[in-house]
Amino acid sequence: MQIRLWNNNLKVRLFGEALFNMLFWMYFPFITVYFGAALGNHIAGILMTIPPVFSLIGSLFGGALTDRMGRRPVMLMGAGLQMGMFVLFAISPSHWIDYLAFIGIGVGGAIYRPASSAMVADLVPPENRREIFATFMTANNIGAVLGPALGAIFFFHYRQELLWTCALVTLLYLIAIYFIVHETLPHSEKNKEGSSSITHVFKEQWKGYGIIFRDKVFLIYTLAGIFALVPIMQLDLYFPVYVINEVPAQALFTWNGHSLKLTSTEIYGWLLGFNGLLFVLFILPVTKWFHNWKERDVFILSSLLSGVGTFALGLNTNFWFLFFVTIIFTFGEMVRSPVTQSFISRYAPEHARGQYMGADSLQGTIGKFLAPITVFLSNWVTPMGIFSIILAFALISVVLYIQLFRIYKEEQPT
Repeated sequence: MQIRLWNNNLKVRLFGEALFNMLFWMYFPFITVYFGAALGNHIAGILMTIPPVFSLIGSLFGGALTDRMGRRPVMLMGAGLQMGMFVLFAISPSHWIDYLAFIGIGVGGAIYRPASSAMVADLVPPENRREIFATFMTANNIGAVLGPALGAIFFFHYRQELLWTCALVTLLYLIAIYFIVHETLPHSEKNKEGSSSITHVFKEQWKGYGIIFRDKVFLIYTLAGIFALVPIMQLDLYFPVYVINEVPAQALFTWNGHSLKLTSTEIYGWLLGFNGLLFVLFILPVTKWFHNWKERDVFILSSLLSGVGTFALGLNTNFWFLFFVTIIFTFGEMVRSPVTQSFISRYAPEHARGQYMGADSLQGTIGKFLAPITVFLSNWVTPMGIFSIILAFALISVVLYIQLFRIYKEEQPT
């Protein structure tokens, strides 16, 4: 589905989210370093475990309001909160206020995302959703490649200017949503009578989440996703610990008696950049290659590639071998992402699409709590032991995905 044929809602959001995502990656990778220098690494490490909890609450809250108020108002609410928090961050006189602003930015994004994903599902036919979601991921990953390189300069030397720029871009995007983006909430939901009691509204929404979490298919889907994400998340967790501590400095290549030698830290930086570049170049082609694959097979392939690819990291410390293995586990993450969003957008009932999108964030939140166990265990377990644990997580997810689609198939009307 060519971009020129897209609905204006999607075009505005593609451009706005891509630009904002680049700014996000100009400050996000350096936040832990920033708070570590100001408050101490021990305190910073504890503080960084708290934002995912608030983001989860924001996602559930945003998902509930998305089905009650509509997609557009919730997107305006999320973007507005982010803009306000960027202004607070820019004028803050205290590192603790900086931290609260950082949490607020994350909550704003968490409120925004379920409405954003639900709007794609509202506007795009099921057969085109994988490609649309993949296009959004491509735009976002361009920012993930360019952002850190620019942020290494701007965040530490021109932080206030960067934060004011983020606030201005978010304001412009807010204006674009207000004047250009139209509502896509299904008419059946628009016509429902609302209650004047705020308490009643929230009781009804949390009751809806109770129904979702008693949905056996969704529950297994969430568990499978948690186990599948643990290997994928190691790129930012155990992978740098392993490369920096276990991979020796070595020559990238040699010519005429001269060589380009990389330290362990530089090797990790190159591999991380290569991972982002692969996403930018191949997410759309890969999505098209697997367009006709069943979702079950894509999920299983993703878990196997990410699990086996991560496990293989421990087999050899040669730079070029690590580059090859990076391709394997990156493709595991790459084939999974668009299918995850298309599956939940298709599975979720139309009247609760926003709530399901919000509840889907549980995978990432719980995964972020479980994934660091590899770093914790690395003090006592050998690298191959850690990589074996990571592989076990991937294999468990394969079993759960097989079970998921067996039950899902049985529940479908014949």
